[in-house]
Amino acid sequence: MLSLNTNLTSLMVQKNLKKAMDGLNSALEKFTTGKKLNHAKDNPANYAVAKQIESKLSAWSVAQDNIVMGYDMLETASSSAELIYKHMIRIRDLCQQASNGTYGEQSINAIKTEINGRVAEIERIKKNTEYNGIKLFGEYDLENNNFVEKYVNIQVGIDSSESSRVKIKTSLSLDNFDNFINMDITNPEILNKIDDTINELLEYQTSIGASQNRLEYALDYVDITTKNLTSSLSTLQDADIAEVSSEFIKYQILQQACITLLSTANQMPSSALQLL
Repeated sequence: MLSLNTNLTSLMVQKNLKKAMDGLNSALEKFTTGKKLNHAKDNPANYAVAKQIESKLSAWSVAQDNIVMGYDMLETASSSAELIYKHMIRIRDLCQQASNGTYGEQSINAIKTEINGRVAEIERIKKNTEYNGIKLFGEYDLENNNFVEKYVNIQVGIDSSESSRVKIKTSLSLDNFDNFINMDITNPEILNKIDDTINELLEYQTSIGASQNRLEYALDYVDITTKNLTSSLSTLQDADIAEVSSEFIKYQILQQACITLLSTANQMPSSALQLL
């Protein structure tokens, strides 16, 4: 049928030209973004899954930062406890020295002076050891006259479950240390009190070290989980460049063919003039 008002051939070619243009634009977008999922319309189901994975990856990144900060906090507590330990070892040496009957009053006073200086430094460390404003060694409640232990929850996971948190005790009371401060340093019995304090410090450092190991394991878990999620996300949304190249060439050829054919189709109604 030869028609002047409606050129069905031209309309058909225009429709196919639009499809070719859309395909070409889609291929170009995949080339520039490197993703095959740029919009929900590309694949609604996979797009939703990809967005959920992206959300989890962001959450695990925060968990990783939390663990690293928790580890740094414990390192601060451990370093301060090590300083106190060194002071206590020196105090013990001085008290053992003072318990020997070969020292006169002047020598004993000199020993006391050094001990008092180290005791004051231990007190300073106890009061000032903190991380981001958190008093790590705990504090005394003067109103109730008792020691308030300090616990810190490290958020190592991405949800509110108990398995996503690690509760760590960071308080260090040193009760035995407080008991021997005013004792006679020439009395050998003070050595037992000092040993108790040193043992308390060693137990504290052991506990902090175990907690640091636990955080390291948690960090390893985060790394493994992140790698697995990243791999899954790559499978869902990363474009296969070889495949996209084929699509690009295909739609480019179709576009050029449609443009050529459209020119021919638009000339078809002019054939009616030959009948006049």
